[in-house]
Amino acid sequence: MAGEYMLSSVHVHSKLCDGKNTLEELAVTAWHMGLKTLGFTGHSHTPCDLEYCMSPSRTARYKGDIAKLKKQYEGKLDILYGLEWDLYSDDDPSKYDYWIGSTHYIHGPKTGKYYEIDWRPSDLADCINNEFDGDGLAAVEAYFDNVKQLAAMRPTILGHFDLIKKINKDGRFFDEQAPRYQKAASDALAAAARNRCVLEVNTSGVARGFREDFFPSEAILKEWLALSGNVVITADAHAADKLTFGFEEAAAQLKALGYSKVQVLGKEGFTPCEL
Repeated sequence: MAGEYMLSSVHVHSKLCDGKNTLEELAVTAWHMGLKTLGFTGHSHTPCDLEYCMSPSRTARYKGDIAKLKKQYEGKLDILYGLEWDLYSDDDPSKYDYWIGSTHYIHGPKTGKYYEIDWRPSDLADCINNEFDGDGLAAVEAYFDNVKQLAAMRPTILGHFDLIKKINKDGRFFDEQAPRYQKAASDALAAAARNRCVLEVNTSGVARGFREDFFPSEAILKEWLALSGNVVITADAHAADKLTFGFEEAAAQLKALGYSKVQVLGKEGFTPCEL
């Protein structure tokens, strides 16, 4: 049914990682909005970064609280117990209803240090300068190599495919039109296609004021369509008022690019929805 994508928000963060609201606040907001499905995806415990990932104790609380919410909202709102899993996480994504495979770090080939690539410009600058001799596109290639590795693991959803561009507004660190950038992205996209991944069209870069375009770029979405790839629209919501931010705009963009449908995740898995 057309418009069903507006009723499912499945990339959502709470206060147990880097979100602004509690699980309970997010659930009641989703219910009042009339959503059919709410999928929580806390950042998986990743030893190299305790800044915005769930600790083991918070992960245990996350599991327990979601189990209670599932019962509380049974028959009113389908709540899914998901995880946003990183390549360097030590959690087991198979223990969840579904998981989003995402790359947030580059592991420095020289120092062995882990760098967040999507938050502080100083961190990305240090990564480029200390690990890649100032070559921003080499960092891009390392990032997309991680995406390829994640794609090979066949996550339920492949998260914000080109997150490396998040803090690169106006080409501060690298040229997103450069042949090396495009080749690295294309190689990762081919890996995603081989593994039949579902890519998310993630609106969070706009919602949080970092970009004026969504993840992934229109160029990547065009290439993905040529590969007969499937997409799901997500908000990567870090606040209750952003659960479906930009969904209509993302759907309109996809339709203009030639997509006829998107996937919608519910308790029974994915179902196609006409645009």
